[in-house]
Parts: sequence; C-alpha cells; structure tokens
Amino acid sequence: MTVQIAQHLGMDEEEIAHVYRGALLHDIGKLGIPDNILLKPSPLTEEEWVIMRRHPVYAYEMLSSIAYLKQAMDIPYCHHERWDGAGYPRGLRENQIPLAARIFSIVDAYDAMLYDRPYRKGLSKEEIVDEISSGTGKHYDPEVVKVFMKMLHEDRLEVS
Repeated sequence: MTVQIAQHLGMDEEEIAHVYRGALLHDIGKLGIPDNILLKPSPLTEEEWVIMRRHPVYAYEMLSSIAYLKQAMDIPYCHHERWDGAGYPRGLRENQIPLAARIFSIVDAYDAMLYDRPYRKGLSKEEIVDEISSGTGKHYDPEVVKVFMKMLHEDRLEVS
C-alpha cells in the first residue's frame, strides 16, 4: 500500500525501491525490545512504552551503517513521528518528516487497526477510516490522508 501511494504521489522508481525496503524493515528495531513487552497481551505501562519507543532508534543504529539502506532509513526511523510534532523519536513535525514515513504511518495505522491483536479485536474499514480521519493534521499529513482515502474508497489499494 505504501508503494502504491508513493507511486501515485509521483515518486520515481529509485525512490520507490527505497520506500519498499523501508516498509519491509519498518519494525526491525523491535529486535531490541524484550519479548515480555512485545508479546504482552494487555496494554503497556508507561515504563514499557519508554522502552518500546526506542525501536526506531534501534532501527537507525542497526541499519545506518549499511550504505545501500541509508535512503531506506526514513521509514524505520521516522514512522512514529507525528504531523503535530508529538511523535517520536525526534519530535519532527509536518514536512520535516520524510514523505515516505508520512505515507507509511497511515498504512501502518490502517494495518494495526484492521487485524486482531491480543488486547483487542480488529476494527471495520469504516471505523478505521473514522480513526484516521480524526488523526488528520495531528498524527497524519492531511494531503497524504486525502490520497490514501481516495485510493482506499476507489479500491485502488491492495492489502498484502
């Protein structure tokens, strides 16, 4: 889905290759998170969230020295940044957040809400659309949300 939106937004083939790699590697930093936190069947405590919020930094530390992945780092490192600046790990805001990460954050949220989790049932497509819409301008780039919603409603996004 991220690649499809990136293509729609006019990214070239080289950029798309980096977006694809970044999407595949987006949560590689979770290798540094203890299983008792990753697999916890109930909500995380604030202390556990402090640890969980380190996974983008761990991804950066793992991947930044690999030359051919440098341009793919935007998604693993920045996919939890928020449009309003309240995200992590760096508190980037608006266009400071790389476009690939702004696209992926919406797709990641959609995916996270769609499927059952140990601590909650998946949401319907309509509920997810409402959630993403309510996060527009806070969590998500309003322009990217428009493209995502248009493509979603036209059934032009393949969920894989």
